[in-house]
Amino acid sequence: MKQSNKDTVYIIAEAGVNHNGDRALAFALVDAAADAGADAVKFQTFNAVRLASRHAPKASYQKKSTDESESQLSMLKKLELPREWHGELQRYARGKGIEFLSTAFDADSLEFLSDLGMPFFKVPSGELTNGPLLWQFAHTGKKLILSTGMATLSEVEQALAIVAHALQHSQEPANMDEVWRCWGMIECRERLVGHVTLLHCTSQYPTPWSEVNLKAMDTLANAFNLDVGYSDHTEGCLIPVAAVARGARVIEKHFTLDRSLPGPDHKASLEPDELKRMVSEIRALELALGSACKAPQASEWDTRKAARQQVVAAREIAAGSELVREDLTTARSGHGLPATALWELIGTVSVRAYGAGDVISDR
Repeated sequence: MKQSNKDTVYIIAEAGVNHNGDRALAFALVDAAADAGADAVKFQTFNAVRLASRHAPKASYQKKSTDESESQLSMLKKLELPREWHGELQRYARGKGIEFLSTAFDADSLEFLSDLGMPFFKVPSGELTNGPLLWQFAHTGKKLILSTGMATLSEVEQALAIVAHALQHSQEPANMDEVWRCWGMIECRERLVGHVTLLHCTSQYPTPWSEVNLKAMDTLANAFNLDVGYSDHTEGCLIPVAAVARGARVIEKHFTLDRSLPGPDHKASLEPDELKRMVSEIRALELALGSACKAPQASEWDTRKAARQQVVAAREIAAGSELVREDLTTARSGHGLPATALWELIGTVSVRAYGAGDVISDR
């Protein structure tokens, strides 16, 4: 994952299966992601027969947005991204100045994508507990983004332990005891820092705001000391922008050319103008977040001089008189002693005469 600097959020425009098996639509999605200013456009690579058995049910959201009587396998077959398109899409995307990514859902697809030279791999939420495939993802040596939808904190820890084992060993573990033994070594855990990013996610399409639970990002960051991000399935742009404000380093958001298109994910996706607005708002927020240093900004110095009050005479003061509290007040003067100096002046002798409103410039 390449970022221009450590403070830049990496934005993944998730095309997913919204190409609907249409080559022209797949390329149009790349155009839309590039035009929006996203860092990457991501698809999904899978063999439907390997991914789902003929008995596998659809999720409730899939039943609502597709033919309810159709099996998950039949649906997935229509949504496969043909392998011959991948290289073309990758070259086309890079020509547009955007990275091409795809998520693998089986070992053969992972090997195929590895040969394409993916810059990093995103592990989908459904595969977080798929130990053998997760180990293979990690064993490629590529940086990983792990999506944690549907997961408990202990399942996230197990996934990280498997990744740590794969980075440390050349052979798959014989059992989970081997994995946990590796996890117990600090040097194994430290290899994950800078190598793995955890995405908080709620795997519901669309996700109701009451189930977003952005504070879970803090839990992930504190528990594992890793970069965190957010994979969003809510409607609109507000929540991913809010996630950036809470510290997300990666944002992933589904998009489509038209929400009315048939398919399981279109209805929970942004349309091109909305995607562009989300990217623009995130970039604006990055500027607004600034640094952790609390100091006057360059544009504030003139206002600071004009808005702050200094010590002035509240009434006429004779030279050589002892100053009392009633002699002094504060007002905006543009120069002079700061207001906090007023207390120190009480009881001192005025070295000259002052008229009411004159700036007290000396003792």
